[in-house]
Amino acid sequence: MKFLRPFLFALILAAAFFYFTTSRTAPFHTATWLSHPQRVEIIDASAGGSFDAEEQNNITVYRKNIGSVVNVTSHTMKFDFFYGAFPEEGQGSGFVIDKEGHILTNYHVIENARQVEVTLHNRKKYRATVVGTDKAHDLAIIQVKGADLQPMTLGDSTNIQVGQNVYAIGNPFGLAGTLTRGIVSSIREVQEPDGMVIEDAIQTDAAINPGNSGGPLLNWHGEVIGINTMIASAAGQSAGIGFAIPINTAKAVLNDLVTLGRVRRPALGIRTLPIDPELASEMNLPADYGLLITQAIPGGAADRAGLRAGSERAYLGNTPIMIGGDLIISIDGKPIESQQDLAQVMNNHRAGDTVKVTIFRGKKKLEVTVVLGETRDQV
Repeated sequence: MKFLRPFLFALILAAAFFYFTTSRTAPFHTATWLSHPQRVEIIDASAGGSFDAEEQNNITVYRKNIGSVVNVTSHTMKFDFFYGAFPEEGQGSGFVIDKEGHILTNYHVIENARQVEVTLHNRKKYRATVVGTDKAHDLAIIQVKGADLQPMTLGDSTNIQVGQNVYAIGNPFGLAGTLTRGIVSSIREVQEPDGMVIEDAIQTDAAINPGNSGGPLLNWHGEVIGINTMIASAAGQSAGIGFAIPINTAKAVLNDLVTLGRVRRPALGIRTLPIDPELASEMNLPADYGLLITQAIPGGAADRAGLRAGSERAYLGNTPIMIGGDLIISIDGKPIESQQDLAQVMNNHRAGDTVKVTIFRGKKKLEVTVVLGETRDQV
């Protein structure tokens, strides 16, 4: 009996454990709603849900233009000290500008390319020919033949406002046909990695990544107002700061690029010295700003128009200069305070254009009509 009592106690404990852990919970394990329901109850959205006005405009802009945006693949040869020459492939974007198959893109997208290939939105591929390049503005025209292409509508970048909605279409990271949206964040001068300066560049927070270069920046009407060209990012991808070349900059040189293959860069044919208040006081000049003509290139635009260079030798520090020439203070009514101002005016013109140059000759203020010449080195 003494040995039986522990055995009975253990048996009671085992029965109690079984009762509380198994038999009491068994009904829950066999509940039908946790096993195989015959039907799942879900809430369906009403059929034919409509888009709001903003979404509908996004869709309209995309559908209107996606067929005109292309993927540009460039094939170049690189050289490695150990392995020698090897092929390299680059990706970018572009967009159709006319029925003849001319496509606008960035110069850096096709720079040094031995072969250029264009892929349309319908995935058809065509060999492209480089028609014209403008490194100074980071622009290039390529052409494909035999394709049925729909050109995009080129807008006006003159009155772009900070805060207006913009769209970017391109091929970021090779992902064809991508649309991103943002606003114009600023209008500013920016310098590209190769040192070239973009005047009045359109800054946007629309996501622009590698592969977007050369693609269009559109307004809410779906008109091209810029050419996406670069990003500001330490990581090499979108950080909300992208830049586009104003479309008016491209429109000013398109005819030259298509017909001549290059841009007839306008020039006055002069060398100048920027004037500040201190120099103006020392030289007894009638204005405390402007560009003093130190040399007029013989036969150049300024020389033909009768503008005069300095004839009196002087020194600026240890640098000899010629003083006594005409002082340019404005062109077409725009003040000229620096050589950058003059370069910007030249970028808005082509060789053969006529401009009104306002000068001081001595103390006398004159306006001289100048027909711009062509050169690649002088302004």
